[in-house]
Amino acid sequence: MKEQNIMRQALGEQWESLPASLQAHYQDNANTDIGTLDIEYPRAMQLFLNLLHLFGALLNRRGTAIATSVEKEIKGETQYWNRTLRFPDGETMLFTSRWVYAGGNQLIEYVNAFLGLRMAVHVKEGKLYYEGVHYVVKLGRIRIPIPEWLMLGHTTIVETQVDEKNFAMDFRLRHPLFGQIYRYAGKFETRTKIEPSHE
Repeated sequence: MKEQNIMRQALGEQWESLPASLQAHYQDNANTDIGTLDIEYPRAMQLFLNLLHLFGALLNRRGTAIATSVEKEIKGETQYWNRTLRFPDGETMLFTSRWVYAGGNQLIEYVNAFLGLRMAVHVKEGKLYYEGVHYVVKLGRIRIPIPEWLMLGHTTIVETQVDEKNFAMDFRLRHPLFGQIYRYAGKFETRTKIEPSHE
């Protein structure tokens, strides 16, 4: 099966207006983002995040300038993201997900076999914007939409080129009653995986 560039499908003609560092971030080849991440959330969210983390959703520890790598690979119609965070005290945390194209300008990110988030993407003034549409519960081939306000709230992501090699990203969750309940943001450089030589 031919590998599909999921972001290129979702953006269509807008793909060409993505800056170089963001095109590298979403390239067809296997690649790794290297950088640092800040994670913040209200203390009252801790127990809830501990529960969510058991299901593969979000990270349940705060921190600043956390050394982070994100390995990405496209297999067929799915892109896999494997994130590794290394905290200064030596703790390592993993956060994995898989992405699929959902038609139009929309993508779904699944954090486990049955729970995902559907998002719409567009480019404006050289920045890539994600907007949450609804959560998804996947039961076999059936996708059940769940309104954002019934769960964690509205998701936004903004990705911005810093220079030709680096980009910044800012992920936020805002609940209609409780305001911003989660944020992670960081700066990364994408490095393409070099295949071993067979000579």
